[in-house]
Amino acid sequence: MGSDFKAIPLIDIGPLVEKIDDPAMAGDEGVLGVVRMLDAACREAGFFYVKGHGISESLMTEVRDVTRKFFQLPHQEKLKIKMTPQSGYRGYQRVGENVTKGKPDMHEAIDCYTPIEPGRYGDLAKPMEGSNLWPDYPSNFDALLENYISLLRDLSRKIMRGIALALGAPLDAFEGGVAGDAFWVLRLIGYPVSDDIPQEERTDIGCGAHTDYGLLTLVNQDDDICALEVRNQSGEWIYAKPVPGTFVCNIGDMLKVWSNGIYQPTLHRVVNNSPRYRVSVAFFYESNFDAAVEPVEFCREKTGGVAKYEKVVYGEHLVQKVLTNFVM
Repeated sequence: MGSDFKAIPLIDIGPLVEKIDDPAMAGDEGVLGVVRMLDAACREAGFFYVKGHGISESLMTEVRDVTRKFFQLPHQEKLKIKMTPQSGYRGYQRVGENVTKGKPDMHEAIDCYTPIEPGRYGDLAKPMEGSNLWPDYPSNFDALLENYISLLRDLSRKIMRGIALALGAPLDAFEGGVAGDAFWVLRLIGYPVSDDIPQEERTDIGCGAHTDYGLLTLVNQDDDICALEVRNQSGEWIYAKPVPGTFVCNIGDMLKVWSNGIYQPTLHRVVNNSPRYRVSVAFFYESNFDAAVEPVEFCREKTGGVAKYEKVVYGEHLVQKVLTNFVM
């Protein structure tokens, strides 16, 4: 249920990735070693780094590079893909338009979501219907990001299989009706140097303290700027220092509900005190949009037999957050 961790654990998930489609993987010693580390990380920190994930460091760098190139464009060019309610809350938002707990965040971003065709989920998803807005420049932006999203969806599914085993669940517990058609969110985020923000608009927080909404988040952050901070149980803020070639992973609200609190998401924030612009690309792997997530029976049995959380329809949870998250 959280601890006074002083550092975020690093897990080589290579054995899990290698055996992911082997029917006997749950009995493999290498896989079991990864599963034990995932369990400890999810219980103690709610955060962990992964290496051995199979995604090239050069691709991770290229994704950050095209993101930085977009944010370097003139403001009017960036506004060509401006986020609006009509775009299903997809697209670009300038510094200060994203709000966390009532305070503007000192970052700019592009928000992308799983495309939603009109009527697919009835009224549930109406505010978020639409397709993603991709910029004309850099010219390879959409092809690169769509490939990257596909790879991260697959990697997230693999990690969630490990987390299922860590909880003592069947390997495919987070597939089917829970996350067999997992909704995803991608945020490409730029954190300016504070001196570049007008004094009257400036706060000291790049992104305020929060937990994430879904099952699992994978963060691809700049290699040389410390800015992401994670709060331990004593209230200390611990840096998620960049480790080149790794993703910083953290668990979210839906996993807390499903596990009946065995795994708890951890508060985190971003403070860019660096003299340089910082880029971070966060991929959020969620449950099915229309999934009704509730504490699963065997997790209730492990935690006193009583459900600690009420059922949450993920799409309702997301829409409620999105509708209150922006000043436009």
